Amino acid sequence: MKIIAMIPARYSATRFPGKLMKDLGGKPVILRTYEAALNSNLFDDVYIVTDSDIIFKTIKDVGGKAIMSKKEHECGSDRIAEAVFDIEADIVINVQGDEPFIDEVSLFKLIDVFKKDSKKEIDLASLKVQITNIEDIENPNNVKVITDVNNLAIYFSRSVIPFHRDQNIDVKYYKHKGVYAFRKQALIDFYHTPITPLEASEKIEAIRYQEIGKKIKMVETDVEAVGIDTPEDLEKAIKYLNK
Repeated sequence: MKIIAMIPARYSATRFPGKLMKDLGGKPVILRTYEAALNSNLFDDVYIVTDSDIIFKTIKDVGGKAIMSKKEHECGSDRIAEAVFDIEADIVINVQGDEPFIDEVSLFKLIDVFKKDSKKEIDLASLKVQITNIEDIENPNNVKVITDVNNLAIYFSRSVIPFHRDQNIDVKYYKHKGVYAFRKQALIDFYHTPITPLEASEKIEAIRYQEIGKKIKMVETDVEAVGIDTPEDLEKAIKYLNK
């Protein structure tokens, strides 16, 4: 089973333009992420997928593998799918370009889902983390997920799910972390399917997989990634690196 990591790397970012090329301890953020994925020894190959000449050159200059994205995409899955068409792979892991301190334990758990799936029933695996703060639960920027008894995703929403009608019942809430592991064919099927109605409503790409019948296995983690979305996050990442 060939396992590869794909790191989508768009140069523009609404809240922090050019963040992936910002300096993090003497190296650009995206290079830190690329090297961390390589050094994890979890993958047979690691690729950067980018729409940026400068990011492409940065990776190529150190002998890395980079692919230029051919067109604009609505989401990360589309960008990765375009890139993997001609790459030999069974499992594709989406590593976040703005999370240079990758969570190797959680990535190992995602890969392990497919190693244990002898019947090849699972199409995707992704991460969830329990949230208890009411502000986090009600925040529409946090995508929530509910699962069945086998930890297969039932639905994703920006709304509060499940609705806590009976306060006597203990309810747990989980936030979806946008780290995915895909069977290659699931990515290709997603790419060839137009945006679906519920996906368009919620603006959550995972829903398109569900609407076309794909099974998503959720893996619980308690690790909150050090992501870089703002200049303040970068300062935190610098302090984290210096530790």
